[in-house]
Amino acid sequence: MTSHAQPVDTFDVIVVGSGAGAMTAALFAAEGGLKTLVVEKSDRYGGTSALSGGGIWIPCNPHLERRGGGDSRDQALTYLRAATRGEVEDERLEAYVDLAPRMIEELERISRVRYALAEKYPDYYPELPGAMAGGRSLDPELFDTSLLGDEQAVLREPSPATLLLGRIAWTARDAHQAMQRGRGWWLMVLRRMLRYQLDLGRRLKTRRDRRAGLGGALVASLRRSLMDREVPLWLNTEMRELVRRDGRVSGVVVARAGRETLLEARCGVILASGGFEQSPELREKYLPAPTRCSWSATPPGNNTGAALLAGQAVGAATERLDQAWWAPTISVVGEEKARGIFAERSSPGAIVVNGEGRRFVNESEPYPEFVEAMYADNARTQGRSIPAWVIFDAHFRHRYAMGPLMPGQVAPDHRLPEAWRDSVYWKADSLAALAQRIGVDPQGLQESVARLNRFAETGRDEEFGRGGNVFDRYYSDSTVGPNPCLAPLVKPPFYAMRLDPGDTGTKGGLRTNARAQVLDEGGAAIPGLYAVGNCSAAVMGPCYPGAGGTLGPAMTFGYAAARDLVRQQQEVNS
Repeated sequence: MTSHAQPVDTFDVIVVGSGAGAMTAALFAAEGGLKTLVVEKSDRYGGTSALSGGGIWIPCNPHLERRGGGDSRDQALTYLRAATRGEVEDERLEAYVDLAPRMIEELERISRVRYALAEKYPDYYPELPGAMAGGRSLDPELFDTSLLGDEQAVLREPSPATLLLGRIAWTARDAHQAMQRGRGWWLMVLRRMLRYQLDLGRRLKTRRDRRAGLGGALVASLRRSLMDREVPLWLNTEMRELVRRDGRVSGVVVARAGRETLLEARCGVILASGGFEQSPELREKYLPAPTRCSWSATPPGNNTGAALLAGQAVGAATERLDQAWWAPTISVVGEEKARGIFAERSSPGAIVVNGEGRRFVNESEPYPEFVEAMYADNARTQGRSIPAWVIFDAHFRHRYAMGPLMPGQVAPDHRLPEAWRDSVYWKADSLAALAQRIGVDPQGLQESVARLNRFAETGRDEEFGRGGNVFDRYYSDSTVGPNPCLAPLVKPPFYAMRLDPGDTGTKGGLRTNARAQVLDEGGAAIPGLYAVGNCSAAVMGPCYPGAGGTLGPAMTFGYAAARDLVRQQQEVNS
């Protein structure tokens, strides 16, 4: 199909993708009176947002302000400038700090989206100036998916890793309380279990919880809000190319129902279709080696770089294509994607080693920096840190979760799938035997464990400082001392699980300005074209400032793009 073909349908705004950034943009465009369409390549809506924690990192957010504040524009900018290391233009950082609190305030006013303050969730770099010990991250409230009607069936299902016991919806605040074994945690877990079991009508139909939490709650509430405005969302609709006429992006060519179709966008196109982490060719071209799609915690077949390639085809500039939202992952037999290991690394009594049996990182480090350390150590050891191995003992196994392994007190070894043995986890009666089974140097492992056991006694990790800051301790065990992140590994049998350098999406993409307009190689905006989320180069640059540091910007710049399009149309109409 040529760019001169007649369109089969016309809209004011076409949004490509159906994650949180996409649906936020569509909602504000529709709220501004623009005829809006959302197109999604997959047969499910929600993108990687539906699989995420759903949190958003919003400085000076209204929830914090209602609690008395404690944040300021200057403080937030100080932190972001330090965290981004001078690599991001001040104009974009200022736009984020200014627009983000407005976005969430307006979103909660006009939609069914509801957030709560994760008041104890600290910024990821507490040592930097301007960091806060809590209050900038917001956590979605649970959402009743029965309100979606038939749209329930095509909401992307959450990862079992994000559910209590692999099936019950809960909030990030709930998970934190349980992992820290905070006051009343057992009662909270019991209430969640009873609520699930006593929903008898639902249990007769499906194991899937009526309520969605985390990213599922965010996506479901956004979709219901779009339904309230009768905004169509076309599934199984793949963008093939952007249409540009007279220097302006004026539509998209999509593949739908077996044929290509031209759709016109009178005002503009907003690309929000994710990164390129599921494209082997683009990974090999841009990301550090070794790299594999199977290590990603995102759904196979999606996020293959369509927006990146389409943008490049109309002259868009790109940035940060060698970077990703890194997270260590564990591959599980029978599951379509890897599981991210985000919080479990902070539980006391686990150690991460390379092939030499040596520690190379603070196990509680933020997940992007953890994977960066894997790559750095892999270069130093000439290939012995990918994969890395998390090692723990029988006490840890009984008490804590690690990836797909629920605590042994609720999921003992004999109840685990047989296929997981020697593929998801390895087990032996001694550290030396375990090391031999996984190809790690036995002497190195035994020496590393002996050192960590000494650190657990003193409460001070002399190698990497684990447990030495508020972020490390957020997902620790508050009942363990003197350091809640450290406990000895002494009780056999011993366990190992393989960690790969995975991701929750790529970080590089189309270069944009403070209004989310896509820029060309000369720095000029390409009229009619916007990009948000992981198909755009991250405003957070090389850092991950806090929980929700991906979705916060995606939604904020989706809001910015919609506002810009509404403003332009109002000027035309006036």
